[in-house]
Amino acid sequence: MSIQAKNINKSFNKNDVKIDALLDFTVDIPQGSVFGLLGPNGAGKSTFINILAGLVKKDSGKILVEGIDHDKELKLCKRKVGIVPQELNIDPFFTPYQLLELQAGLYGVQKKDRITKEILKRVGLKDQKNSYARTLSGGMRRRLLIAKALVHNPNIIILDEPTAGVDVELRQNLWSYIRELNQMGKTICLTTHYLEEAEKLCDQILIMNKGKIILNEKKDKILKMISLKKVTFILDQKNYILPEKIKAFNPTVNKNSLKLEYDKNNYQLKDIIEILRLNNIEFS
Repeated sequence: MSIQAKNINKSFNKNDVKIDALLDFTVDIPQGSVFGLLGPNGAGKSTFINILAGLVKKDSGKILVEGIDHDKELKLCKRKVGIVPQELNIDPFFTPYQLLELQAGLYGVQKKDRITKEILKRVGLKDQKNSYARTLSGGMRRRLLIAKALVHNPNIIILDEPTAGVDVELRQNLWSYIRELNQMGKTICLTTHYLEEAEKLCDQILIMNKGKIILNEKKDKILKMISLKKVTFILDQKNYILPEKIKAFNPTVNKNSLKLEYDKNNYQLKDIIEILRLNNIEFS
């Protein structure tokens, strides 16, 4: 496992009121996966990320990063993780090249081992390497944040709502690059509140709200759960024979009530209505 977190708890005090950000939060993030943390604002996603980054201290629980104890070896854990924050925290008076060199120095990467030019090329900022960061477009700044997270060649990359507030084209470009990073063998942990984003990118999705885990399953299983629809028909007649085709929709009959289930990926409601109509079963 890339990240193992067990029974993580964290609360904050706001105006003398205790607010639980994480409640017995337990998760395993498989190596080489794209793992999605999905939930509304205030769900606790960023709190968990900040704990991993060492910016917030948890109240209790245990975290292992590639088997290394996060509490005992925080510096070593930090070297294994690259974090792309939500905020565009870039010094506007530095160039992309200078910012990456500075970031590499902070991580103790020796000059002979730095791959600054290669990273800038990889994120599409080669031609802007000597431009001031303040002159870059919003999309370029997002890519620069990703580049900063790569300078120490981490095995795990955490992206905290990387496409929040960006246009459709930029979102598509960022999705493509996230896939490329994963294909390079990086474990990706993606926090988002966009179901579409999680569906496009993730292998496994954890849905959380108010610090609690609501669901943690493989993406395909969650999508199947979401795609399952239920419909109830109130039939006008009491005596009727269910057609054979209706039995495929797991029918439940109670007096003049007919309840059916269908997968919206395979059927539409109008298909069921048409079957009933062709068999002269009237409903209201």
